[in-house]
Amino acid sequence: MSHAAQRIHTLREQIRRHDALYYVQAAPEISDREYDELFDELRRLETQHPELVTPDSPTQRVAGEPIEGFATVEHSLPMLSVDNTYNREQLREFDRRVRDAVGDRAFHYIADPKIDGVAISLRYEDGYLALAATRGDGQRGDDITTNARTIGSIPLRLGGEGYPRVLEVRGEVYWPRRAFNAVNARRRAANEPTFANPRNGAAGTLKQLDPRIVAERKLAFIAHGLGEIVPSPTGRASEYMARLRGWGLPVNPAARVCATLDEVHAAIQDWAALRSEAEYETDGMVVKVDELDLREELGRTSRYPRWCIAYKYEAQQARTVLREVDFQVGRLGTITPVAHFDPVQLAGTTVSNASLHNFDQIDRLDVRVGDTVVVEKAGEIIPQVVQVEIDKRPDDAKPVAAPAVCPSCEQPVTRDEGGVYVRCRNPECPAQLRERLRFFAGRDQMDIEHLGPAVVDQLVDRGLVKHFADLYALRKDDLVALERMGEKSSQNLVEAIEGSKGRGLERVLAGLGIRHVGGRVAEVLAAHFRDVDSLMGASAEELTNVHEIGPAIAESVYGFLQSEAGRETIERLREAGVKLSAAAPAQAPGERPLAGKTVVVTGTLPTLSRKDAEDAVKSAGGRAASSVSKNTDFVVVGENAGAKADKARQLGVETIDEAEFLKRIGKGGGGGAPKGLFG
Repeated sequence: MSHAAQRIHTLREQIRRHDALYYVQAAPEISDREYDELFDELRRLETQHPELVTPDSPTQRVAGEPIEGFATVEHSLPMLSVDNTYNREQLREFDRRVRDAVGDRAFHYIADPKIDGVAISLRYEDGYLALAATRGDGQRGDDITTNARTIGSIPLRLGGEGYPRVLEVRGEVYWPRRAFNAVNARRRAANEPTFANPRNGAAGTLKQLDPRIVAERKLAFIAHGLGEIVPSPTGRASEYMARLRGWGLPVNPAARVCATLDEVHAAIQDWAALRSEAEYETDGMVVKVDELDLREELGRTSRYPRWCIAYKYEAQQARTVLREVDFQVGRLGTITPVAHFDPVQLAGTTVSNASLHNFDQIDRLDVRVGDTVVVEKAGEIIPQVVQVEIDKRPDDAKPVAAPAVCPSCEQPVTRDEGGVYVRCRNPECPAQLRERLRFFAGRDQMDIEHLGPAVVDQLVDRGLVKHFADLYALRKDDLVALERMGEKSSQNLVEAIEGSKGRGLERVLAGLGIRHVGGRVAEVLAAHFRDVDSLMGASAEELTNVHEIGPAIAESVYGFLQSEAGRETIERLREAGVKLSAAAPAQAPGERPLAGKTVVVTGTLPTLSRKDAEDAVKSAGGRAASSVSKNTDFVVVGENAGAKADKARQLGVETIDEAEFLKRIGKGGGGGAPKGLFG
């Protein structure tokens, strides 16, 4: 090894060590100036010897030109939300549920500060950072690897020894208070708009296409959870988190292992007194079962893990003067009153408006313009007016009346029969159209990338789009004329719109904004009727007879499809070439070998991901469950299966391997899953 190569190697190791001391141990040994001198020497040597530059070098955190956009990636394991609790009794109830499930086995909890940041996943392969992704919808997120590489507390290469071949950690990117305040001070001095709060600022920063901007803002990262790990970990999460720290990943030193619920309460109270001094915003503590095998056994619901819960602190409140109430129109025509008041600080955010929900709420609170009102953040997220201080009411306070006409289209409005909502019934209302188009283009509906709110507003304002189907008539020349839409952006949007034509009946139904029809109802209807003509030919009674479709949903769907506007919508989408049938079932009718069966998939299978296997269960007519019970028909077991396989054996539930599973769904016969089965 040449002298230059040896010196470069030494400098890199020194810088990585000092990074770990600074970001992970919080115990720096050298000054910032001494660190900069090491870094500058490394950069000079790499400039002189470009053949020695490697992607994991500390100098390569910020490299090259701005990126063009963010690719969408699928998480290897879902990034679920955490259920919330707001008082001690609800926390006791969570503890009772856990103890009922695990019996008399001893276990511990971890109480970990709930950082108000941006949830991301970091994936390391053979010790090198391979992928960073945002949480997104929990199943898919944005690939932000380029931006994550600029964050000093995210190691580009793991240190130490013994790390697994695949290591996925989940955590929060946050904007440290000191760095956030410094950036805002510079922006104020330059007469530029400031960031409202660290959380939103961090989220916006991670969406920057220029990684150099991300680097300048000095974001930070803390790991708090685990994703896919190969080989799978055993033992306790707290022990594994300590290993993360040894590999150079920051974990929260304020996390506390608790043997009893009383110790959990003490940790929550202690952190409440300390959280204002932390370098990050927090709104509670996450309480997690420590033992990894019990986490696996407890499983999850469709939205939340059953082994953890977030204890949220009391919402912060502020008093302010209500100056105005205006009205916003939603995609279903619902008119929502919005309060505008003198700006106040709540949970680190400047707040100047809040939803009043509906006009019954206004009557209940007796809200009037000019009143002094109490504002709080529900769950420290959504601002709302919760009280009026009547004794401070001025003589000229003005009552707030529901509008007689829509504030957007000026057509008469109606109140729901027996309900609390006032609605605009005009199907051509511009405000409704904007909201419907935004929803239609959403990721869980037609998934039209690049069709954001600003573009939608311009399309409606210029009269280019008056109906869903008008999107499919747009051409590149139409879009180039819009603000901030160049040749490439316009072409990308045209291609995205064209690509959405093939999404299928389920996505179309989900995107039309039919009342009571969300993703699950759309899935059920598409699976039952298979094409839009069969669905439109069904009576309200036939709709009600479909499993999971109740009378209210049936009436709403039938009413929409039989209305003039509904029929026109379907026909225009058909004429535009939008696919209005469901994808062919993986199993032909009558060949659904798992009909009525409940199946659990656990461990790492030879050829199928867990999602692929669970999709195959559903395609074969079965139900893919997340935990084993006496009602489970069988468990598909792969390598490192853990507690679910053990529980299946304890309960006498059949366990099979992937090869047997493929045979049972009619896809066996050598070589695992046939090409194209799940792609």
